[in-house]
Amino acid sequence: MIDLSQLNDMQQRAVEQTEGPVLILAGAGSGKTRALTTRVAYLLEKDVDPFHIIAITFTNKAAREMRNRINSLNPLGDQVWVSTFHSACVRILRREIHHIGFENNFTIYDAEDAEKIIKDCVKELSLNEKYYPTKKVMGIISSQKDNLVSAAQFSQDVKGDSHMEGTACIYRLYQKRLTDANALDFDDLITKTVELFDRCPDLLNRYQERFRYIMVDEYQDTNTAQYFLVRRLAEKYQNLCVVGDDDQSIYGWRGANIRNILDFENDFPHAQVIRLEQNYRSTQTILNAANAVIAHNASRKGKTLWTDNGDGPPIQYFKAYDEQGEAAFIAQTILDRVKSGGTYAEFAALYRINAQSRAIEDQFMHHNIPYRLFGGVRFYQRKEIKDVLAYLKALNNPRDDLSYLRIINTPKRGIGDATIKRIQAHAHEQGISFSEALRDLPSDARNKRLHTFWEMMEGFRGFMPVCSLTELTRKVLNDTLYLKELLLDETPESLDRVENIDALLSKIAEFDAEAELESAEGFVSAGSELDAFLGEVSLVADIDNYQEREDAVVLMTLHSAKGLEFPRVFLPGMVQGVFPSFRSMNAPEPEGMEEERRLCYVGLTRAKESLTISMSKSRLRNGEAESCVPSCFIEEIPAEYLRDARPGRKRQLSLRGKTNVPERRAMPAPKQTELDFAVGDWVRQIKYGRGLVIAIEPAGVDFEVTVSFEKSGLKKIMAALSKVKKEPKSEPAF
Repeated sequence: MIDLSQLNDMQQRAVEQTEGPVLILAGAGSGKTRALTTRVAYLLEKDVDPFHIIAITFTNKAAREMRNRINSLNPLGDQVWVSTFHSACVRILRREIHHIGFENNFTIYDAEDAEKIIKDCVKELSLNEKYYPTKKVMGIISSQKDNLVSAAQFSQDVKGDSHMEGTACIYRLYQKRLTDANALDFDDLITKTVELFDRCPDLLNRYQERFRYIMVDEYQDTNTAQYFLVRRLAEKYQNLCVVGDDDQSIYGWRGANIRNILDFENDFPHAQVIRLEQNYRSTQTILNAANAVIAHNASRKGKTLWTDNGDGPPIQYFKAYDEQGEAAFIAQTILDRVKSGGTYAEFAALYRINAQSRAIEDQFMHHNIPYRLFGGVRFYQRKEIKDVLAYLKALNNPRDDLSYLRIINTPKRGIGDATIKRIQAHAHEQGISFSEALRDLPSDARNKRLHTFWEMMEGFRGFMPVCSLTELTRKVLNDTLYLKELLLDETPESLDRVENIDALLSKIAEFDAEAELESAEGFVSAGSELDAFLGEVSLVADIDNYQEREDAVVLMTLHSAKGLEFPRVFLPGMVQGVFPSFRSMNAPEPEGMEEERRLCYVGLTRAKESLTISMSKSRLRNGEAESCVPSCFIEEIPAEYLRDARPGRKRQLSLRGKTNVPERRAMPAPKQTELDFAVGDWVRQIKYGRGLVIAIEPAGVDFEVTVSFEKSGLKKIMAALSKVKKEPKSEPAF
């Protein structure tokens, strides 16, 4: 029996409202996952067949957590379809895509693959690459797909605009290249599923019958295509429960449509709306600040977060002279906390753009502060991993020209570019795939290397029915000499690549073991599992690998941090032009600034126990220092929730853009000469040179001064003993 007594009143209502359309407005940290998983278990307890339930979210990490929680509440939970949008569509398309002209063993191209095809299309159409930059064209095509606009429709829409007509030509050729290769990009996974249901009403009816109870998490992040997919599946039974927070809609730049959640009651007039406003994560001070900031947005449903966690400490507000001083303060705060018994893992620094991490990383490395940086090269994007997966993709889908072109001379086989272009030209002339063109080559000395490659691939393909996926991958690595070449190199880079390949083999072995557990026969061949494995790894996001296991500070962008929480959070770079960004500030419509404010709300609500926001008086831009002013979001936080983080200064915080001029105060010292400088002043020391004073602490008859030196980083030195002097022409940092 499901115990609902552990839920608050609104959570209970969300669980028990099982029939009809339901909108759950779940504030940050309000226990939405608990409510959602309990709702699934409650349905199962009411004898709803698990076959008729689907729960959809956005990340594999969230899907795993949801699945595990449901399983812990009801043994039938493992039969419920819990999945991401893209994984659910892959699962459907693997079974049904032949109805719309594709083969079921299609390849999924990632963003890098798609951009390469775009670049090739621009060249083939003899268009100027300067006028059609790859990423911009890819962004336009992706946007059209998100809005269910086909290449043909887009061509009609842009008639008369010569430049956009060129983009439409690229879109048409790009889509043809995908179709010829029996491949889909990420956007196609959604749009092709919608197309499948539109073109095959009987199939739609079958899946409507199957999914009689539909739950969608993070509904504010859905794009137009995902919206129509959900609408079609829910049309018959109307048992659609969507969970989301319009105040956390931060992905408009990649297609998310906030109107989907704001207009839910217009789409479903009989919808029940339930607000989850009790927060279980943060202190009331943090929530008050977040509530105050987000209240400035006009496009929102409206809710106010509250908690029983207590008020907690004020939000620390630090103003530095420059980025280095800001980073030095962050480093010093962490070191002080760890020295008093804390851990590095308590901390996270969340920033608006990746470039902001540089100054922080410099300080962390200088002081040996362990950290984990998210947003670098993802595991499945590393060259060696993409090479190995390209072999597996080519074996799974012989029409995948892109994979064949990647592996034909990897490792080096003496097959030149001219030879490859000759084969490509033959394939285009005959309307066949690259692998079919290889097969058709005459068996002569000129083509010996090509035939050797072809025969090797056919040998792998023949081995697939009788081996596991792990055995197939090992055979590929050995027979191609790929692994041997890396081992012979013996450079640190090559050894790192070998370790990455070992990690991939471990992942494949885990996949094999899980597949065997689910199989009645106990053995699953590579041929039968390759589709599923490639589909799974192609949809892995960087954040899916986030685990709280190392004692290290986390560095990541605010966009990546959504859905996570940390005891102590830094929000650096809170200046106009960085956060909010120049683009949002200068946008003609208010939507840009409103999304930036929602991003700030997300950042504020990641903190559990303490929050520190910071800014600098100057920042480097294009190699030159420029003056900065505090972010308007800081001005939107009531002063009563902020405390000046600089020791030795009185707090003088303003609202609405008044100049902040902190009072200068010398530290008291018994029987000693008073210092002629304070925190925020520039000083000079004979050995270390010029530096910025970060902190001052009494130390007997002297002072221990923490200084961020321009050339030697952060140092703690004794003021009198080290003969620290104020710079004659230095000016206050604030």
